[in-house]
Amino acid sequence: MDLFDAERREHLEAARPLADRVRPTSLDDFVGQRRLMGTPSEPGPLRRAIAGGRFTSLLFYGPAGTGKTTLARLTAAQADAEFVVLNAAAAGVKELREVLTAARQRLETVGCRTVFFVDELHHFNRTQQDVLLPEIERGVVLFIGATTSNPYFAIVSALISRSLVFEFEVIDF
Repeated sequence: MDLFDAERREHLEAARPLADRVRPTSLDDFVGQRRLMGTPSEPGPLRRAIAGGRFTSLLFYGPAGTGKTTLARLTAAQADAEFVVLNAAAAGVKELREVLTAARQRLETVGCRTVFFVDELHHFNRTQQDVLLPEIERGVVLFIGATTSNPYFAIVSALISRSLVFEFEVIDF
């Protein structure tokens, strides 16, 4: 920490796009995907899974701008877990292993779960996707993958079989 930390934070905050600044902060504030989310009084399948913490991995599939990343963030908050993001287009096995090792250490030392969100999951090759499997199976991470590609063609079957797959639709207002 130094004399200019506050100024740096202000500059970063001023640069945030509007969509990021108005992002919902709770499941009840999330708009869209009614088929999956339902309402607070009549929860849909995805809201029930998130609220009950009854998942080890989720795959969100759908067009850009439909709330996949926002819902991943809300899931981490609901689970009171650390939220770690990796973009598959810019990461390799090394970065993937670093995140998984840190998640294991966090769980062992302070008992904090990690929601590991991989955006653009379809960019990972088979080997990269297979690296995730042991840590998902052991419960080290709560995994959420987001893709704009059909997961049944772009994601390895072993990962699909361990995931709840949800298709997001274009948001209609």
